[in-house]
Amino acid sequence: MPSGRQDKTILVKFPNPCGMYCMMVVQNFVVDLNKALVFQVGHLGEAYEEWVHQPIVSKEGPRFFENEILEFLTRTVWWAIPVIWLPVVCWFIYKSIRMGLSCPHLALLVVLGIFVWTLLEYSLHRFLFHIKTKTYWGNTLHYLLHGCHHKHPMDGLRLVFPPAATAILLMPFWNLVKLMATTSTAPALFGGGLLGYVMYDCTHYYLHHGQPRTEVPRNLKKYHLNHHFRIQDKGFGITSSLWDKVFGTLPPKMDAKSM
Repeated sequence: MPSGRQDKTILVKFPNPCGMYCMMVVQNFVVDLNKALVFQVGHLGEAYEEWVHQPIVSKEGPRFFENEILEFLTRTVWWAIPVIWLPVVCWFIYKSIRMGLSCPHLALLVVLGIFVWTLLEYSLHRFLFHIKTKTYWGNTLHYLLHGCHHKHPMDGLRLVFPPAATAILLMPFWNLVKLMATTSTAPALFGGGLLGYVMYDCTHYYLHHGQPRTEVPRNLKKYHLNHHFRIQDKGFGITSSLWDKVFGTLPPKMDAKSM
């Protein structure tokens, strides 16, 4: 499909808080939020980057697909993540226990897995989720992967990763861990990484919809919402600002005290 011409005007329609329609000039296409969005956004071309980072704050998300099955697969309640994946975490850890791994060794591997996940979380968010695109299919895939979250950051049913997609992605990661670790240590290491993912997704949902009362989660919420509404190319850590500090992607004026 074409990416759209660059010499005319696009009107992007979106509802304001009063329920009226506003229009934003982009380039030669009208994005209609009353229709399925996924196959519209590709036509924005180079204007997609600007459009996707102008958030619409509403707990009701847009429709992605006309097909009901595909639409259903894009929506996930947050509690499905621990309900589905924590038993899998326990099963992998149990596999290492059955192979004779001691409790201290087991605990070390699980913690190591969680630590590795934090680096993976940062790397995926920075280098994949925030990749710049301008082609039709590049924009479309990016919107499905992460752009939708920046455009509709309060959509409660598209904050956590769909379990079907997670299951597909787990296979190559499991095979990679098996190549890097021994038969007895691989399950515990992988289980720790998967536990890190569960912690990440639940934390991410809480940062958007929770009302933290203590300083640490309150600062973490402020840190993440700063990424959404102020500086989108900084502050890629979700569960921690550790790797932003290591790799120099802390937002301006975010000192150690504000973390």
